[in-house]
Amino acid sequence: MAEERGDYRILHEAALRDYLAGVLGLAATLGGEPPSWSITEVGDGNLNLVFIVKGASGGVAVKQALPYVRLVGESWPLPLSRAHYEYLALSKQAQLAPGLVPVLLHHNEALALTVMELLEPHIIMRKGLVAGTQYPRFASDITTFMARTLFFTSDHALAAAEKKDAIAAFAGNHALCKITEDLIFTDPYRIAEQNRWTAPYLDALAASLREDMELHVAVSRLKLKFMASPEALIHGDLHTGSVMVTENQTRVIDPEFAFYGPMGFDVGAVLANLLMAYFASSGHERSLGERRAFEGWVLEIVETVWNEFARKFLDLWRAGAAGDAYPAALFAAEKGAARLEAERHAYMQRLFADTVGFAAAKTIRRIFGLAHNIDFELIEDPRRRAACETRALRLARAMMVETGSFPNIADVTAAARKLRDWQPEFATG
Repeated sequence: MAEERGDYRILHEAALRDYLAGVLGLAATLGGEPPSWSITEVGDGNLNLVFIVKGASGGVAVKQALPYVRLVGESWPLPLSRAHYEYLALSKQAQLAPGLVPVLLHHNEALALTVMELLEPHIIMRKGLVAGTQYPRFASDITTFMARTLFFTSDHALAAAEKKDAIAAFAGNHALCKITEDLIFTDPYRIAEQNRWTAPYLDALAASLREDMELHVAVSRLKLKFMASPEALIHGDLHTGSVMVTENQTRVIDPEFAFYGPMGFDVGAVLANLLMAYFASSGHERSLGERRAFEGWVLEIVETVWNEFARKFLDLWRAGAAGDAYPAALFAAEKGAARLEAERHAYMQRLFADTVGFAAAKTIRRIFGLAHNIDFELIEDPRRRAACETRALRLARAMMVETGSFPNIADVTAAARKLRDWQPEFATG
């Protein structure tokens, strides 16, 4: 069965088998005869089809964009061009952070289809965190990925003309940006048809978000920064569901939301998802306190992710930035070097404030918006789930509205730790 839309068609199993058999090199990678290949559709995300294809010699992963949001259906159309932007982003990320994204094997722009290496025995990191698994390589790998992809696509590393050309290359991905602008920065704070939450326990909190003008101002400032600050090529959806891991390897996947935006959005997304894993953890306990060691590790990783990202970013900057920002000629000799170093730290402090705010926005949308995450969703008891979500929300509101109260990452983890055993009261009628 194939659905026709001009040159595009949705490749279901038989059509996909025929297509892959005709791509030079892929048949050899898989091995054996095409009828013997196993093809399994494994996409559990919100947007696309994802297939695992295995043959006698090996396997590949195939991702095809659908012309609509898979989570909602054909009533929400979406441009297929997002697959091409994802391919461009993965290609750039592979160049800047080699070994931290899947190897690209084939791309067909007309079919909105990309073939990549099959990552095995990697699993989606979010699933591992729900199970209480620790990943010793993650902090080192994700900070290298973020520092290198953000620094080398910024004005610190690029000439102004080169940067503007790069911005233009991704500017057409505005439909995916619009999803972020609505689902993260707008819908959770108003009545929106697709909003959902753990009812009835969070009904009062959902209503309070719609009346909280300080929160509305804070999130609108973040939305403006997201729309108007093309600082670097950002992944755009860098959560623990977009990372595949083993204990020894990390691979970042799914950058279809990529565009030139604020760096703090990516860093904040990583921290938000780790903090949500922390707050959800008690909801997955089978015996009291059994996950305390895991939770301690998560908060340690939260701190390490920011601290190591900042260190690596600054090291790249100090190593001789070639971009048009902060021209070396203006910071000559010892006096200039000292002033520039002070400015570097001030820059990172501003970036940290952005990171804190964006982390808060990412948290709130996962509790009250359309797309939730399994960290909370797999907590079966709704009252227990709501308690975990309320703790996360309480921290998120403070981080967004009182960002200045969190001058460093240790203040964030300290606040999270204090909320771990706080028991909210619910008026459920």
